[in-house]
Amino acid sequence: MNYQYPLDETWSKQEIIDVVNFFSLMEKAYESKVNKQNVLAVYNRLKEIIPSKSEEKKVFAAFEKESGYSSYKVVKKARETKEELFSMK
Repeated sequence: MNYQYPLDETWSKQEIIDVVNFFSLMEKAYESKVNKQNVLAVYNRLKEIIPSKSEEKKVFAAFEKESGYSSYKVVKKARETKEELFSMK
């Protein structure tokens, strides 16, 4: 990983940890398998930190530009899949 996560310096330490956990799980979805419920749980926590849809889109776009991984597609697949474990491979 040769990139940085899009973080906001106004977030608390716990919020930064939670956002890092979210992006870490997004990476894992592309590299191996993730649990559907875990993805939805970390996304719900992210929504508490970033309630604005436009701000969420900016953060997702910044992460995708840096990493090549689409958080939007991972969350969408987690919502739609019937499988408990899934991968973006």
